[in-house]
Amino acid sequence: MTNESQIIEVEVVEIDGAAPAAKFPSREPVPVPSRDWQKWLKRLGWMRQLDRRWWPLWVVLGSIGLFLLLTVGLVVGVIFVIFRFLRGIVRAIFR
Repeated sequence: MTNESQIIEVEVVEIDGAAPAAKFPSREPVPVPSRDWQKWLKRLGWMRQLDRRWWPLWVVLGSIGLFLLLTVGLVVGVIFVIFRFLRGIVRAIFR
């Protein structure tokens, strides 16, 4: 540091009336080296849990999916009943 920058630091401390706050190292846990399969097991557990903030979206998408499933099932059922009815008529005519 040059003499000029030291003087500036002293002046700033005197203006504020307090020393600058010390920077402490973060207290985040240090990752422990582990095997790859252990990392995957942790990730699988994490991926199975859905975020609670997204439940309205899942309810709406589930409702739409259920509606589509019931609609397709109803259409297939009506087509099946019509097919059986026509097949019965054709069998009655040609017997």
